[in-house]
Amino acid sequence: MVATCCGADVYYERTGSGKKRVVLLHGWGCSTELMRPVEQALSKDMEVLSLDFPGFGKSGRPPEPWGVPEYADCLRELLEKEDFLPCSVIAHSFGARVAIFLASRDHCLFDRMVLTGAAGIRKPQTEEGRRRAEAFQKTKVWIARMRRMKIFGTLPDELERQAREKYGSRDYNALDDEMRKTFVKVISLDLTDALPDITVPTLLIWGDQDTETPLWMGRKMEELIPDAGLVVFEGGTHFAYLEQNARFNTITHHFFVEE
Repeated sequence: MVATCCGADVYYERTGSGKKRVVLLHGWGCSTELMRPVEQALSKDMEVLSLDFPGFGKSGRPPEPWGVPEYADCLRELLEKEDFLPCSVIAHSFGARVAIFLASRDHCLFDRMVLTGAAGIRKPQTEEGRRRAEAFQKTKVWIARMRRMKIFGTLPDELERQAREKYGSRDYNALDDEMRKTFVKVISLDLTDALPDITVPTLLIWGDQDTETPLWMGRKMEELIPDAGLVVFEGGTHFAYLEQNARFNTITHHFFVEE
């Protein structure tokens, strides 16, 4: 099914039935497909809504570069249109940014949250990272000057491509120009200060080998979210919920149905 929310066409699926309703929020660069094992397990006795965020999967693109607030508005509009509120949430990585943003601002939307490999806390910049960022910015300044001179043909485009490959992250380089603007807006928002405003019971599930959102971030979220608990999957990476899916599904199901 497709619904237009905040000017974007959003692909979503509703499966299962039951008194409990759960929305699944995928990570950056992913889609409903990577949430499928969770959806199939929970939909046996719960109603599950899974969506592709605009810019990913089968959804259309955002009408302009979006940040976390715009993605949050889009999700809320979809859930309201589907009469799917209040509900519980399972969110991975980028999806957790959206869940955290909404839950910290409206305490009536969600009743429980599971955040796995959750993004939202900004990593401290290393000296190496600072140097790379400065070098990238200086290179972009020179490329912009070359473009204004209009005598270098396609050379500025080639130099920009080389600079992105050298200094940009894997996620950044995988995007086109418009989605790169969205990516920058998304990762620029630090949600650390929003964590104490989350009032719903929150379960944090983390892989201890996660290098994208290291375990210290999970421990920090457990410390700052008032009603939170952390479960660590030994040997799990950023996709621990898939690598140990049976265990993940058992834990989340119990968390959702317990009184």
